[in-house]
Amino acid sequence: MKNLVKIFVIIFLLWAITLSAGSVVSAQSGKVASFVLNSTALQNTGGEDPNRKVSIYLPPNYDASSERYPVIYYLHGFMGKDNISPQMQKILDESIIRQKIRPFIFVQADHYTLFEGSFYSNSSLTGNWDEFESKELVDYIDKNYRTLANKESRGIAGHSMGGYGAFKIGMLHPEVFSSIYALSPGLLAMVKEFGPNSNSFKEAQNIKSAEELKKTYYPKVLVAAARAWSPNPNKPPFYCDFPFSYEGNKMIINQTILDKWEANMPVYMVDKYADNLRKLTAIKLDWGRNDSPRFPVQIGMLSQRLENLGINHFSEEYIGDHGNKIWTIDGRVLNDLLPFFNDYLKF
Repeated sequence: MKNLVKIFVIIFLLWAITLSAGSVVSAQSGKVASFVLNSTALQNTGGEDPNRKVSIYLPPNYDASSERYPVIYYLHGFMGKDNISPQMQKILDESIIRQKIRPFIFVQADHYTLFEGSFYSNSSLTGNWDEFESKELVDYIDKNYRTLANKESRGIAGHSMGGYGAFKIGMLHPEVFSSIYALSPGLLAMVKEFGPNSNSFKEAQNIKSAEELKKTYYPKVLVAAARAWSPNPNKPPFYCDFPFSYEGNKMIINQTILDKWEANMPVYMVDKYADNLRKLTAIKLDWGRNDSPRFPVQIGMLSQRLENLGINHFSEEYIGDHGNKIWTIDGRVLNDLLPFFNDYLKF
């Protein structure tokens, strides 16, 4: 009989421990919510939907507390959307569990367009995506969630096209954001695969339909960028201009359009906005050693220009390609990006 009682006691204790462990896991898990923001800034003539889905990660115990939190605005890459995947949530949870960063709010909005990316830029054709991200969205989040509503508690980050957007928007709006982390930022300059002597502009010039364009990659990126930076309402089917055109192997430069593109590419912008960059608390750029050839070249160009202007920043190459070391346990978000914001945001 005594042995039977002991067995029941052991079973009860194991059950209690299991319940307790479950409670700990629950307490350490944040939650992801989403909403649709009807944007005034994104009213447009280019066929883009101004209703934008936004996903938000709220830290563990958000609903049970009255605490206010800093916010990281994360910009997705080309072809991406707002979705915070289970793997992303796992990394965000792990960052708090492992004390890589104190509890925070994480926001990701949908910048997917007809040609798969807004380039986070204001456009007379597709809408004002910079204004949407840096003003409308920030105002909405501050009004509807318990944020620390000041620039010292706001960081902006992103990957690839999102890294481009994070650097550009952060540079243009030091009154809104205090810190920038750009993961493998793209289209900082026209080099390599997007240089004038690559095949990319030549291919884009010869594509005559949306169906044909959507089967490509580099030409599709160029059309998306052109609709953002050099729209032309009188030039169907894509309603945009390119800085380069070709007659056989002869390249023709459209200087007016080239000026518009360079006015939107950070390598060529930083001289004009150097004082804005100096107002920021911290800037970091990184890239994978085994990424596509354009990334180390253009990020190196930007880092060198920042150094020449006396703008303090971090610039780091790591062993990886364009995506294999981003949202992983051994990746950049968990081990570098979030600790960076832990150090430089005001909690």
